[in-house]
Amino acid sequence: MLIEPVLSNLAENYGKPPECQNPLLARLGEPHLDSFNYMLQQGLSDSLKDIIPVHILLANNDKVLLWIKDASIYQPAIPTTTVGAKSHKIFPTECRQRAATYKGKLMIKLGWSINGQQQESLDKELGDIPIMVRSQCCHLNKLTPAQLVSKGEHEQEWGGYFIIKGHERLIRMLLMTRRNYPIAIRRSGWKGRGALFSDLGLLLRSVRDDNTATNNTLHYVTDGTAKLMFTHKKILYYVPIILMLKCLVDVSDKYIYDALLAGCEDDLYYKGCILNMLRAVHEEKLHSHDQCKRYIGKMFRVRLLEVPPDTSDAGVCDFIIQKCIVIHLDDPKDKFNLLIYMTKKLFSLANENSAVEGADAVMMQECLLGGHLYLQVLKEKLHTWLSILRMSILKRAKTVGNIFHITPQEMLTAMKHTGTIESSMENFLSTGNIKSQAGLGLMQYSGLTIVAENINRMRYMSHFRAIHRGSFFQEMRTTEARQLLPDAWGFICPVHTPDGSPCGLLNHLTMNCVVTKHPDKTLKSAIPTVLLDLGMTPLSIADNYNNSYTVLVDGNVIGLIEDDIITKVVDKLRLLKIDGDKVPNTMEIVLVPKSNVPSQYPGLFIFTGPARMMRPVLNLAVNKVELIGTFEQVYLEICIVPEEQNALTTHQELGKTAFLSNLACLIPMPDCNQSPRNMYQCQMGKQTMGTPCHTWHLQAETKLYRLQTPATPLFRPVHHDNINLDDFAMGTNAIVAVISYTGYDMEDAMIINKSAYERGFAHGMIYKSEFIDLPDTTSYFARQPEQPNLCEKLDADGLPNAGCKLQTGDPYYCFYDGQQGKYVVGKYKGKEDVVVDNIRLCGTTQARLPRKACITFRLPRNPQISFLTPMVFPVE
Repeated sequence: MLIEPVLSNLAENYGKPPECQNPLLARLGEPHLDSFNYMLQQGLSDSLKDIIPVHILLANNDKVLLWIKDASIYQPAIPTTTVGAKSHKIFPTECRQRAATYKGKLMIKLGWSINGQQQESLDKELGDIPIMVRSQCCHLNKLTPAQLVSKGEHEQEWGGYFIIKGHERLIRMLLMTRRNYPIAIRRSGWKGRGALFSDLGLLLRSVRDDNTATNNTLHYVTDGTAKLMFTHKKILYYVPIILMLKCLVDVSDKYIYDALLAGCEDDLYYKGCILNMLRAVHEEKLHSHDQCKRYIGKMFRVRLLEVPPDTSDAGVCDFIIQKCIVIHLDDPKDKFNLLIYMTKKLFSLANENSAVEGADAVMMQECLLGGHLYLQVLKEKLHTWLSILRMSILKRAKTVGNIFHITPQEMLTAMKHTGTIESSMENFLSTGNIKSQAGLGLMQYSGLTIVAENINRMRYMSHFRAIHRGSFFQEMRTTEARQLLPDAWGFICPVHTPDGSPCGLLNHLTMNCVVTKHPDKTLKSAIPTVLLDLGMTPLSIADNYNNSYTVLVDGNVIGLIEDDIITKVVDKLRLLKIDGDKVPNTMEIVLVPKSNVPSQYPGLFIFTGPARMMRPVLNLAVNKVELIGTFEQVYLEICIVPEEQNALTTHQELGKTAFLSNLACLIPMPDCNQSPRNMYQCQMGKQTMGTPCHTWHLQAETKLYRLQTPATPLFRPVHHDNINLDDFAMGTNAIVAVISYTGYDMEDAMIINKSAYERGFAHGMIYKSEFIDLPDTTSYFARQPEQPNLCEKLDADGLPNAGCKLQTGDPYYCFYDGQQGKYVVGKYKGKEDVVVDNIRLCGTTQARLPRKACITFRLPRNPQISFLTPMVFPVE
């Protein structure tokens, strides 16, 4: 009685796409899409403001200034001049089939001025650059599952990757040092940076809102001084910290002395170090603010080729302060306050009053997302294009001589010879390599992109949640970067990591872990006001440093909160964070308490930036879900089940499997396995033959595996159904006999029934695609009429019929070569017999390029049978 309505319900819904996408699957592409959409919405315009204008001094003393005023990225489309096209939109499935790149046009507006007089801006097309699938520039954006199916995609397509020459490529998520927080590090290599340098220092990865990054390090020198390191074009420079402080703000030495000593009056060694550092600057005859700035500018002018020659020495120093020193802060006063705080922390570390933090802990890390890296590469390519335009103008001016005057026509002529950035952006994504002059704040310049391999559903899903520590660490003998520390709980899966060299370096995010987006600017700017209402004292009038906590918001020192009220302030701030009306709900609130033993340097640290890992837990005070970060989790009391609660418990896990990744949640009864077996399952599940896709007739992958008779598992976790894994079935149920105590050790083999083998047990197919390119536009596909034997395999168009069987040496294509004036016959060179599955003729958006054909072969793959050799045992 109950079976009939169930069957009728299945019949009604069979083959019918759902109304909306599965949220668990949509989450796989969210970090990638959010970062790329930020680049399209706001990041690109912010980056253009940060690109250094290019200066040109002509022979007639005209001063020309070039900058990029605006830039726009358009959706992928064919040229408007194309004849016979029903639609000008280009969809991803088309690019996959004809091995093309899914890309859209980049247009810029060039601003320029002569002797300070701004001229009319000029438009320039810089070629087509790759577009992320399902981003706001993609035609699949906001389509329903049914609409996706109509465009040749899967109903649960989540995007987040690029299509480069027909292949799906993904910008790999990397673990980077946490932005805008000075981390106490002990690194032996720092001793080699100069005389008397120690292994102690504070590393600050300073990142602007547009994700421009640079590194500053405050080094402790064994003579009791500190030196600030900054980089410019990958070269390291060192400046005494007192000299930089005097360059930042025009104040007296007494003001700097009081600021450095505030809260540390009892430390006589530190007081003596400050006096010695101040005295050392005066011994160089640098007394005033202007003298220090002119000294720095004079020293570094020869290295800064971007600065105009007529810039004063003080102007050169301002350029260094703006572009190289604590760049996430714009106000020199804020830079001054942060360097003061860092100096106090450094000497506390050197005197062993606080502990080393280390950059290998997950609490000190965040993600590098694909859209953010794409934006930084694009920004540098645009600046390089400006430099090429400058050289083009100078070359033209040198040819003409003193009578050369820059005009709009001359500018247009010069712009014609500058080329585009199309190939360089495509090469970045196809190879994963970057050639950067600035460095972009990265530790590696290769291996930044990977192929999103679609061997089966598990492997494809795992790529989007994979996060790598960096290929730089694979070459190091140290194992610190590979360790799974307790602060990674709930953010990094302890099960899902591969064997071999990437073990511990290639990890995967947990199912509940989210990567933050850029917060709402209004809510972010309201944080200081909220803190003032809760009892914070502004830094400008603060004086009680000994009994207060320093407050840093995104790396900006803004005030003090007294010890007596700090706990209440944090609790109230956490409630406001849960509501999300006055402050961002992705805000990270870290209270590092004061301690009588050497521990982490105390303070209240608030982070709102993007690319941080956060996860939901239950706040027991209000019984609501709260997002917590890697840093704040260390100082929270979190229980797993209600029975573990005690008086100190503040939060509770949402589930017992919240610490597992997407694939680890698919392991049946993992708590009954050995831990290595759980790790093996995550890896071996990604290697099985399954159902990678449903659009077989639209695929042009080099190699694709397909299991012909998949089955749903008899036993599976709830997560298996939550992510609709049966839609992409991955195996066959088998009955296995286990011989106890004796018998053959089969290792990775099994004994199967002969009739089961004959009925197609574990039968699969391999699909291979091959592109045949015509040499030029005068060539065309056709069968050679003088060879009648070709008729057996080839049709009149020179291509085989679908279903045709091919053996080694059989002809499988023929075309007329217009250049050589003869027919070319292609012979199949494979060692196995194949069947032609389908043939496609691929066009192109550019008429001058020849057409090509894609031929897909089908190879049968049955279980390989190996017969056991009989063994004879002696009879005693």
